[in-house]
Order: sequence, then C-alpha cells, then structure tokens
Amino acid sequence: MLPNLNPLLHNQLRLSIVSLLIGLEKADFNFLLKETGASKGNLSVQINKLREAEYLTVSKSFVNNYPKTECALSPKGIKAFEEYVAGIKKYIDPNP
Repeated sequence: MLPNLNPLLHNQLRLSIVSLLIGLEKADFNFLLKETGASKGNLSVQINKLREAEYLTVSKSFVNNYPKTECALSPKGIKAFEEYVAGIKKYIDPNP
C-alpha cells in the first residue's frame, strides 16, 4: 500500500522552502524569495504555515535599520521532510 503524503509539504512552494533549508543551517527571506521565484506575500504566507506547524523557526532582526527574517528547519520539520521523501520514493519504486 502506498503511503499518504504530508499535505502540508505536498504544496510546491512549501516543499521548495523545506528543500532549500534541509541543506542549510538557516536562510534569510531574500534568499528564499530569489530561489523560489515566489512573490513576497505568498512566500510570507507559506513560511507562516510552516512555522505554525512547527516545521520552521523564524527569527526577525534589524541589520542597518533594515528588517531581516531568517528561517531554519526545526527537528520536527526535518523529520517531516525525511518522511515525505521516503513516501515519494515508495511511489517511484513501490517494490524496491
């Protein structure tokens, strides 16, 4: 039987955010904006959904009077991503 995929991560932009962060300690909003090609508003909404699910930690600060938002995957987010990837692999090759 094929697994159910995590609906929170089964969204292209949220999956992109988590995929980018999995290999990084943290990333700032502008990096995620550039790499995903999302609009500022949509990226912000999707980051908040991931934060509310406790998949991300978000820290806000100021650098030279400019706001800086940084995101990092939480242990819960890492686990969810690993389970999602394992589930996708079962769809690709259900009989390994």
